[in-house]
Amino acid sequence: MVTNKIKKNMLKRKRNLHYGKGLLAVFLLSISLTINGQEADSGHRIRISLLTCSPGGEEAYTLYGHTAIRIQGTSEEKGPTRMLDYVFNYGIFDFSKPNFIYRFARGETDYILGVMDFETYLHEYRMRGSEVCEQELNLDSTEQTALLQALTVNALPENRVYRYNFFFDNCATRPAVMIEQAVRGKIAYAERPDEESFRDMINDCTRNHPWITFGCDLALGSPTDRTMTQRESLFIPARLKEAFAEAWIIRPDGSKRPLVSATRILTEEVENAPETTFFTPLVCGLIFFAVIALLSLIETRKKTYFRWLDVGLFFIAGAAGCVLFFLSFLSVHPCMWPNISLGWLHPLHGVGAIVMAVKKLNKAAYCYHFINFAALCAVPFGWIFLPQHLNIAFIPLMLSLMLRSGRYLIRRKTKHFE
Repeated sequence: MVTNKIKKNMLKRKRNLHYGKGLLAVFLLSISLTINGQEADSGHRIRISLLTCSPGGEEAYTLYGHTAIRIQGTSEEKGPTRMLDYVFNYGIFDFSKPNFIYRFARGETDYILGVMDFETYLHEYRMRGSEVCEQELNLDSTEQTALLQALTVNALPENRVYRYNFFFDNCATRPAVMIEQAVRGKIAYAERPDEESFRDMINDCTRNHPWITFGCDLALGSPTDRTMTQRESLFIPARLKEAFAEAWIIRPDGSKRPLVSATRILTEEVENAPETTFFTPLVCGLIFFAVIALLSLIETRKKTYFRWLDVGLFFIAGAAGCVLFFLSFLSVHPCMWPNISLGWLHPLHGVGAIVMAVKKLNKAAYCYHFINFAALCAVPFGWIFLPQHLNIAFIPLMLSLMLRSGRYLIRRKTKHFE
């Protein structure tokens, strides 16, 4: 454990060294270009590219891909040719920061713009098995200089930290904004005929990971299901790559040129077998419902009441509801509220579990089950009228709660509460 900690610290120092050297080198190049105006006889040549990395790795955050900006420069002044090849990476975060999980859940995660050596960056994604696609930007010298200067200023210690937002301010949207601001004129993106929602794009990225899809569908509210604009869809790196491939730079005089002048594949993607598991959320939900139904049947046959079953079931539902309530009302993540899932999975189930645990509160428990049964019957109409995507795996879980409330109401009439 100590050895691993030392290795991590050494790696961290090494990466920080890359950032420091990279920023200094690019800063000097930026200053030189400003002074010389990047004239042909100045000896400077730069090339700026958008790098798009396909999903790779085992961590959930790698499923959406990654975007960065590559700066290649040469200088022949005062001696032999010097090569500069660095990457501006808006996707750096630190797991070791205090309260990282809590801040992430709150939507208060800070990301950092780092500058690192290109070969180091490429090696990392090659090891993950990601495809790395390079799109060389068709920028003139003035636009290149403007972009390089803006990136250099943005990477300074006092400017490089930003508050991450999955949909509207991430490793893909930041490079897009920087490039859009650097061009003289505007970037015109091709219109897409198909209408997609934020949830459509997220679920497409997680299609081979059913449990992650289940979690996203549970946590994300109905705003995630609205149709995105073309510009909003660029929060996914692969979509940004596609948009840049078809985009044009429109000058104020009406002339235009393609945004991308050349495209190269730097590393090929290593195809990994999709995640295959029999125990998907739907299968587990059906098994769970079957167990609840079987216990309820045994309970009916024996004319008794499994109090522990209701207490355990509704306590778990209440705990999950607390997490969902936190995400909906206390976090600053976008698109979390309104969320129909709170209609069937909410913190009040925890209160209900306490009531059910006390025999003297059977009347109060009856009232709770009556209200809960009615609410669960009404929840499906919410999915119709909002509307909000319904993950089919929710249904057996909802039916489990509904079954227990329904059985309690029947037992109350027959007085089987031993």
